[in-house]
Amino acid sequence: MRLHGVAHRTPVLSSRLLDSLTGAKVFLKAECFQRAGAFKFRGAYNALSQETSKKIVAASSGNHAQAVALAAHLLGIDAKVIMPSDAPSPKKAATLGYGATIVEFDRHQDDREALQARIADAEGRAVIHAYDDFRVMAGQGTAAMELIEETGELDVLLVPVSGGGLISGCATIAKELLPDLKVVGVEPAEANDTQRSLASGVRETIAMPSTIADGLMVRTPGTLTFPIVQQLVDEILTVSDGDILLAMRFLLERQKVLVEPSGAVGLAALFRHHHQFQGRRTGIVLTGGNVDMEVIHRAISIGTGSETFLS
Repeated sequence: MRLHGVAHRTPVLSSRLLDSLTGAKVFLKAECFQRAGAFKFRGAYNALSQETSKKIVAASSGNHAQAVALAAHLLGIDAKVIMPSDAPSPKKAATLGYGATIVEFDRHQDDREALQARIADAEGRAVIHAYDDFRVMAGQGTAAMELIEETGELDVLLVPVSGGGLISGCATIAKELLPDLKVVGVEPAEANDTQRSLASGVRETIAMPSTIADGLMVRTPGTLTFPIVQQLVDEILTVSDGDILLAMRFLLERQKVLVEPSGAVGLAALFRHHHQFQGRRTGIVLTGGNVDMEVIHRAISIGTGSETFLS
């Protein structure tokens, strides 16, 4: 396998307190300990290791940017990354640190896909899409494979949803290994383009959302990922920014694990909708740990005591 010996086999965490609070048996796949701080390294490296071009371009709010930059560095590929001007500063710094060139854009006014295409055409660069690439999806799905290899049978898998690359890859592998598994996607309530799209049966485009989960602010599901989501994902749940901050606080306070807002939405959904997971073996992908200090302060300042984690 292309990722063997390159990507980290990240730990699976458990907590008696978490099980007691929710009534579920919970397993947390801690991709915050992955290289470049997020699951995105899996897909980026899998795609780039099969790329024939020595120059690539990618667009990302941060984690795909870092992953592509690191993978390109390891493989000797020149990387240019398009990032929103308001992307978290640690993500920009890491992307530059891995050797990529950054082109900034305004996520509220500019079309990043069009900008990416222009740069690709003008400079002869191959596009490494953050999610609409089967190589990327396959790489991301190895997180679910490792989780199931370690935990055995699961009843439910909770996966954050943005463009759909992670959940497409995870659902494909997970349902091959466990056909009766229920795959549940999680979106911020303000960025529920996939939930709306599944309800209507077509890819819906929403206004640019405002959410603390900066990595989940895609406005419409991917063209390649959406059919897979339609076929394999059983349900989409949504959570508020307050839910996300509470989940981050729990992970930091009780698990001693730092997870970014986008990475904490699965646990936030478990807390918010805990009644439907009682008695079920539940896997959750904690997708990343790249977070601003300001957001950490917001998380540790919200609520007190275990009773606040549940609705």
